[in-house]
Parts: sequence; C-alpha cells; structure tokens
Amino acid sequence: MNPAPDVHAPERLHPLLATLIVFLSNFGILVLELVAGRLTAPIVGISLYTWTSIIGIILAGISLGNYLGGKIADRWASLTVLAWLFVLSALGSASILWTIDLINPLRELELPIILGVLLIFTAVFLLPSTLLGTISPVVVKLTLADLNRTGDIVGKIYAAGAAGSIAGTFATGFFLISTFGTRLLVWGVAGGLLLIGALIGLSARRRLRYGPALLLGLFLALSVAAWQGGWLGSRCLRETDYYCIKVRPDDKEPNLRVLTLDRLVHSYVDPDNPTYLRYGYERVYADVVGAAFPEEEPLSALFIGGGGYTFPRYLEVTRPGSRVEVIEIDPGVTETAYAALGLPADTTIMTFNEDARRFIGSLPPGQGYDLIVGDAFNDFSVPYHLTTLEFDQQVAAHLKPDGLYLVNIIDGREGAFLRAYVSTLQQVFAQVYVSPVVGQIGQLSRQTYVLVAANRALPIHAARPSPLDEQFITPAELADYLQQTPPLILTDDYVPVDNLLAPVFADSGL
Repeated sequence: MNPAPDVHAPERLHPLLATLIVFLSNFGILVLELVAGRLTAPIVGISLYTWTSIIGIILAGISLGNYLGGKIADRWASLTVLAWLFVLSALGSASILWTIDLINPLRELELPIILGVLLIFTAVFLLPSTLLGTISPVVVKLTLADLNRTGDIVGKIYAAGAAGSIAGTFATGFFLISTFGTRLLVWGVAGGLLLIGALIGLSARRRLRYGPALLLGLFLALSVAAWQGGWLGSRCLRETDYYCIKVRPDDKEPNLRVLTLDRLVHSYVDPDNPTYLRYGYERVYADVVGAAFPEEEPLSALFIGGGGYTFPRYLEVTRPGSRVEVIEIDPGVTETAYAALGLPADTTIMTFNEDARRFIGSLPPGQGYDLIVGDAFNDFSVPYHLTTLEFDQQVAAHLKPDGLYLVNIIDGREGAFLRAYVSTLQQVFAQVYVSPVVGQIGQLSRQTYVLVAANRALPIHAARPSPLDEQFITPAELADYLQQTPPLILTDDYVPVDNLLAPVFADSGL
C-alpha cells in the first residue's frame, strides 16, 4: 500500500519544467512589450521616445516584480503560490485591454508629451510587467534542492528566460501581430498564462489548487462572449506589421475618405475625383510640377511612400501616359488603397512593396525619372536611412538631368531637422527650395515643409515673377536661416533625427 503524500514536504520543480515555465513567462512579457507599441500608436504615435518609454516602463516593472518575487519566494514559495502568480499575471495582462480604453482623460490634461507618454505606459503596462516579473524568483526557489548546483540551475533558468524573450520578440514582430491583431493577442497571452497557472495548481497539494482551473473555465466562457460581442476585435480597419490602418468618411464631406496611419491623418481621398488635393503640400507639389514641366506632358515618376495614393493618382489622371511607380513598404496600405480608397483595379500605377532604399539601390544605372517624391515620413516616425547624404546621392543618380526631388517633412520652431535636411540636400543638388506651406518658416510649433531639390534652376524667385514665389522662401532667407546654427550633414554614420525632432515632439502635447 502506497503511503499518503506528505503535504508538509517541500514542493519542488524539475529543472526542465522550471526552464519551460520561465521560457513561457518571458515569452509573454516580450509579446506584451511589442504589442504595447502597436496598441498605443493610434494615441501617441511611434518614435524613439515612445519606444524608450515602453522599454523603460516594462523593465522597471520586471525589476520591481523580481524584487517582490524574491520576497514572496523566501516566505511562501510553493506550487500553489506560483500558480496564483500566473493567475494574477493573466489578469494583469487582460487588464491592458481595459486600461488602454481609459487613458483618454490623460490627453485632456494637456501635459508635456514626454510626461504624458510616460504616464500612459505606466498606467497600462507597469502592473502586468510587475506581476510577470514575480514568477522567475519563485521558480528558482522551487527548483533549488541542492545548493551545490545553484550556479547551474540559476544559469539554466536565466538562459531559458532569455530564450523565451528572444522567441517572443521574433514571433510577435514577424507573425503574431499581423496574424491575430493586438487585442486578440493580448487576450491570448492572458489565456496562456491562466492555462499554465491551472496546470501548476492541479499539481500542487494545497486547498487552493483548484482555483486557477476554475478561473480558466470562467475565462473560456468569457472569451466566447467577448468574441461574439466583438470586444476582442481590432479597433483598426486592419493591423499590419507597420501600422494601425483606419479609413472613415470625412465629417464635413462624406464623399471623402480619410486614411489614418496610427495617429496621423495621412490622406484625404475623393474616390470619384482623383484630382482633389486636400493638403497644402500636395497643392505645392502640383504647382511645382506644373511650373517645371510642359503642361500635360507624360512624366516618369517614382513615389517613396504610397499612403492614400493621392498624388500618384493625380499625376496618372492629369498627365496621361505617365509612368508612375510607388514604393510602399506596407502591403496593407496598398491593399487598403484598392479596397477602401478608390484606387481602381486597372490603374497604371505600379506598386513595389519593399524598402525604398533597397529598391532604389537595385535600380539599373541608366534608369532615370523626371520626378522622385519622398512621402515616407509618418508623424515623428522618420526612416533615418531615407534622410542621409548617401541616400540623396542614390536619388540624384536616378533623376534625369532636369529631374526634381520633392520631399515633405515636419519640423517646428527650432528647425533643427529642417536645417540638417536642407544642408544635406545641398551637398548633392545645385538648387534646394523650401516652402513652409502654411505661415512663415519657423513660425509654428509643428509645421509641414516641402523641399524641392534639383540640378537646374526653377521659376522660383527668378528674374520673372512666378506664382511659386509666394509659396517658397527666397534664397537669401534660406541662407540666413541655415546660418543660425552650425551646419549638420546627415550621413549613414550619424543621423540623429529623433534628437533633432525632440523639441517638436515635446511641444506637440498628447
């Protein structure tokens, strides 16, 4: 007859089981970390500062959790306690979907944006990361049966945690977000943690061991109700590896479609009128092209960034026979343009879904364009490698002798990014013109600029008056503006775009 189990004997985890548990818990932490950026992008955008806040807050939570977990491990380490820590971690993870909908009042406080971003990430992600951080110390305590093997056991557990973090990073970035969407993914992490807690609880010897299993059953029932009620559905039209994409009718003109990428309203599109240009920078584009090339002459044009395909469609319609190509890194944006923004199936516009620098770098040496348009910057998310001297040289190499390079950028009163960008362009192109689009240069805390770079003079502040004169600052004004600070040339080795835009980010507010 087998003796009854000794309920007072210390509970232990097999080292292999311990490494699996830590692997899975760290996998969950990294899933939540990457999801944090996608969930909050429609609210605060994506930049170096938002990712700095995300990583800092989650690391702070993990550190606090490790500290508290060590205290718990020394006093109450048991399989039952470990199971309930997984339950609490599951509840903390699920709370993200609740708290993310409650943070809008923070935007009404008119806080400096960096402080506001820190508060948002603290309110939403500190609790779940802290709870998940408590798990590893308890696992270590339950695994250490032989103090002579402390280094070996702890080393394996930490290695398993690191491996889980790596796996969670790759799986989330390359597959999970684009496949399941952020809300369903967060809910799935909560369910997975609850399942682990239930399995650990059932192997324990204390009275509360059945609690996690009962909560798992309740969670599954709630999941069915949440799915049927649409609560787990994405708040985006579609979520991709790059953006939360939304399309809605315009409030004042219902025939217009408004494309939003993360938090930035990127394009206004009239599906029935491809010549409609809502944004001032698009109208500047049109005026420059009209002044630089004979009317209705077909052009060869390359667009870096598709967005709502507003200006590519405009060019296709107003200059029949043009060769229009678009490099749009996100296939989801292109598919949305076809499905929701009126881009016709029989359009002559050719789209390439890849990185612009790689695409242009692979072009044959003889292929030149009349027009290259840079429109790949989204809010404060600036692809650094598209701002450098080396990239400008690639662009220049694929322009015809009379070709134009048009770019729109955002900067503020200090203008550090604008100065650096213009100074860099001037290293490659003989002529660089700047249009503030609205107001005077450096007048607004957040201002859109159109830059025109060419190796020929354009009818802008030339011998004869031109309608473009009112839209562009004079060469003397530009020279004075650039001389206000020492010149900075952006190169592949030194391209501090986020630092240059920091004042604009800080002044923007939530």
